[in-house]
Amino acid sequence: MSAITRFIPKNHVSYFVGQLVHIPLPRFLSKIVITAFAKAYNISLAEAEFPVDHYPSLGEFFIRRLKPGLRPVADTWAVHPADSVITQAAPITSGRLIQAKNKTYSVESFTRDSSAMKKYDKGSFLTYYLCPTDYHRVHSPVTGEIKRVVYIPGALWPVNAWSTENIHELFSVNERVLVEIETDRGLVGVMFVGATNVGQIELAFDKEIRGNQLLSGAVQEKTYEGQKIQKGDELGMFRMGSTVVMLYAPNTISSDNLSEYINKQVRVNAQFRN
Repeated sequence: MSAITRFIPKNHVSYFVGQLVHIPLPRFLSKIVITAFAKAYNISLAEAEFPVDHYPSLGEFFIRRLKPGLRPVADTWAVHPADSVITQAAPITSGRLIQAKNKTYSVESFTRDSSAMKKYDKGSFLTYYLCPTDYHRVHSPVTGEIKRVVYIPGALWPVNAWSTENIHELFSVNERVLVEIETDRGLVGVMFVGATNVGQIELAFDKEIRGNQLLSGAVQEKTYEGQKIQKGDELGMFRMGSTVVMLYAPNTISSDNLSEYINKQVRVNAQFRN
């Protein structure tokens, strides 16, 4: 797996896979494909917003919304942003985040922000891994105002266990989109991290920002005024699966016992921390 992955043109393959799965199919064929996919990955069709025959392609089913009210928003200050497994959770120490055992990466290189240490050091982070089974829309974990978005082009390595254990600073290498939210307690960062076969990262509040367009441009930054968001509002989506890394500035959440969350399956909007 590792040798093959190193030589695959991952960005191009991912782009074309993303295009392929969104090709509309005849309704009867789309229903067969989606039903087979759901069975293979044990996806509950009963949770989808619409019946299977509503979705014209596998890609559209992949980014399905859930039935209204299925994930009620907890009354804690912060909630979980996605249906996922938490793979890492810890305080941010000396500007480093944990990638895997004995592997860390820099919050400054991750965010491409020279002021990241000042913003996030001595705060907390959590890594949420979304597998194909999961609902692939990401919701805001907090209430506040979106102040800044940064699109960072990069590679599209897989974000599986082998990659996190072997690719140096993987999350600082892959393509990603950072959304920074100012709250009543301080700054919160939501980082969407791309991966192999992620057709696109898209934001719900700004359609101009899209991942994996095979563009070789530089980092793009946008600032916002008056862009309010409520805890539980949709923030964006992955058109296939990937990872969200939450960055909490000091004094926003307690860093105590974060390790208890590691390897736990969580649901979007479920209670996290007061």
